[in-house]
Amino acid sequence: MTPEDFPLDQFQLLVNEAIASLPKRFRDAMVNMAIVVEDEPTPDQLREVEVEPPDTIYGLYEGIPLPERQWAHGNVMPDKITLFRLPILEDSADEDDIVVGIGETLIHEVGHYFGLSEEEIMETEEKYWRGEQ
Repeated sequence: MTPEDFPLDQFQLLVNEAIASLPKRFRDAMVNMAIVVEDEPTPDQLREVEVEPPDTIYGLYEGIPLPERQWAHGNVMPDKITLFRLPILEDSADEDDIVVGIGETLIHEVGHYFGLSEEEIMETEEKYWRGEQ
């Protein structure tokens, strides 16, 4: 899909719905967290995750995962999850694909916040799509 087919406000509504669909215990545990939508990752963000154009990413977690925080962690800028609209739209054939792209990306990045391994994140994604808490 193209940005003209699916404007930012519609995309943001789907992001808000995906956030609301996360289990309450996870939403409540996400403290000092910003979840934002950007059109696409910057060159610096791609370098940070060792991705070279034309490859790209759907989302990015920036911060210190909960298990890595020290006792004095505080008075810091919020951790940030960014969902990148254009790459998700580019790889989506319809709105259902967009919902899946947003949901999987959000779960993946939230998993990084909680310090989950890639395997644990994939397991969590599977449970999410099966409707398990």
